[in-house]
Amino acid sequence: MSAPNVNLSAQYSQLDAWIDAHFDEQVRFLQALVQVPTDTPPGNNAPHAERTAELLKPMGFEAEKHVVPAADVKAYGLESITNLIVRRHYGAGKTIALNAHGDVVPPGEGWTHPPYGGEIQNGAMYGRATAVSKSDFSTFTFATRALESLQTPLKGGVELHFTYDEEFGGEMGPGWLLAQGLTKPDLMIAAGFSYQVVTAHNGCLQMEVTVHGEMAHAAIPDSGTDAIQGAVHILNALHALNTQYLQVSSQVEGITHPYLNVGQITGGTNTNVVPGKVSFKLDRRMIPEENPAEVEAAIRQTIAQAAASFNPPRGGKQLQVDVRRMLLANAMKPLPGNQPLVDAIQNHGQQVFGEAIPAVGTPLYTDVRLYVERGIPGVIYGAGPRTVRESNAKRADEHVQLEDLRRATKVIARTLLDLLA
Repeated sequence: MSAPNVNLSAQYSQLDAWIDAHFDEQVRFLQALVQVPTDTPPGNNAPHAERTAELLKPMGFEAEKHVVPAADVKAYGLESITNLIVRRHYGAGKTIALNAHGDVVPPGEGWTHPPYGGEIQNGAMYGRATAVSKSDFSTFTFATRALESLQTPLKGGVELHFTYDEEFGGEMGPGWLLAQGLTKPDLMIAAGFSYQVVTAHNGCLQMEVTVHGEMAHAAIPDSGTDAIQGAVHILNALHALNTQYLQVSSQVEGITHPYLNVGQITGGTNTNVVPGKVSFKLDRRMIPEENPAEVEAAIRQTIAQAAASFNPPRGGKQLQVDVRRMLLANAMKPLPGNQPLVDAIQNHGQQVFGEAIPAVGTPLYTDVRLYVERGIPGVIYGAGPRTVRESNAKRADEHVQLEDLRRATKVIARTLLDLLA
């Protein structure tokens, strides 16, 4: 083995040792992040950014606070967003961005641990965002600190991007930072949720469908048009599409086929009133091979045809339907320049975890697409179990195994050394 490789191997060991020595501090940092709620909606997330910046300061990391204008945030449907950038410049060379999001879906029911407690039991920390993705606030921060502890000459720099609207699509998080010209990294790694390194992901189309019938007294229902019955008619047509989608397969390993889900329904005014209006929100996951414009046009056509085929009572009004696009997130497709990231993470992941780390696609959608759309090669990797399901991400009792947190931090630190040394 040549001398430079011997030296690099020794530095990997030094990184690992620094992370081990500071791991208790890292765990406390993550607990403090988890204990500040960031339910989105409603999305009042500026307080978490302030707390994060406060926690970073004693580490010598000065966080730039980029406040998204209140009018833009309100129009977006949230309450407050302050995105953070921590810049660490080491010399001429590539800048690597590490992005994690602090916003979360509301906890929901069924928890056996406080969702914002950060409780530790049997080697796991429980709480909303322990797995996705406040955990990677900690992996990215402590990997960068470990790298700097080597006090070895480095080329380029690291930027920590901590943002707050991934659950809404990322346009006011990474999308806003990029559009404002506040950052333009050469490579990026985004918060992960499994041992795998993810190089592609699905796109997502979300739409709100409002069905208008005609209110009437429940004692004389034929004098109105039941919007719930109309909505059910349309929903049956939409759900039937999932059978067709089974015939469409992606060529990306880890991604199977498109699918459609209706996640929220509201409507009606009272028990004794035939409902005149019902709204529902649908989520359509698009495989990388699909054309988003064609997908949206097809769904709109299905809705229109179903509404037209609904038969109201004699004399009742025909259904009227409004369709509003809420979100269009394009699929992430691998850029050729991501190979150094993939190679380094796979190499160190195998060494640290003791098992092969596959490069795959995921049916989820993430902020990474916003970097990739601008020509910035990126991958998804961070703290997490073998699969998202094992962490209960977005479910009750979400958790992260602390040993996984430790090992992922080592993999990120070693990867940064490879790319910047």
